[in-house]
Amino acid sequence: MGIKDWPSGEGPRDKLLSQGAGQLSDSELLAILLRNGLQGLSAVQLARDLISQFGGLRELLKASQQEVCKQPGMGPVKFAQLQAAAELSTRISAEKLKRGKILSDPDLTRDYLMRQLQDRAYEVFAILLLDSQHRVIQFVELFRGTIDSASVYPRDVVCLVLEKKASAVIVCHNHPSGVAEPSLADRRITERLKCALATIDVSLLDHMVVGDREIVSFAERGWID
Repeated sequence: MGIKDWPSGEGPRDKLLSQGAGQLSDSELLAILLRNGLQGLSAVQLARDLISQFGGLRELLKASQQEVCKQPGMGPVKFAQLQAAAELSTRISAEKLKRGKILSDPDLTRDYLMRQLQDRAYEVFAILLLDSQHRVIQFVELFRGTIDSASVYPRDVVCLVLEKKASAVIVCHNHPSGVAEPSLADRRITERLKCALATIDVSLLDHMVVGDREIVSFAERGWID
């Protein structure tokens, strides 16, 4: 049964229009994107089955086309609809930290970095460049691969900071294992970067490590003086 086949006032689309999107369950919201189910299975039931099969909405949205399309009732069109919704969410988050935005909300920064890095299958080391008033200049991915003290070059970070005329930075990287707890290597990298940036009078405000569902902040732990 498709969304359009629901009795008037009873379907998830009507519920959204009358009560607001916040009143819908994950399955109902997903059903609106899917638009229809398959024979003997409504769009809401299909959505519920997909969420259960993949273990959650985020896991469904990051699944490959092959994984999604082998599910009953799913195909390239529905996969594209899901990917478009996921990308819109990411871009909305990115707009909140667009160039010139004053970085005054730690939760906003966390949300942005989570969306940028949490689902990467490989390690990414990135830097958020800020001006003297902590307005965003640019977010730049610097290194990919295995991030350790030998693969992150303070010289490259310093060159980028000078090129962009940044006055302060937040560095971040992800742990594909999903565990955000910083390693000893992470702490060594942070100390090296802090010392290198100090030589050009640029402040290292924080180093954030992104895991599967959380971020660890070096500043909050008192590891950046």
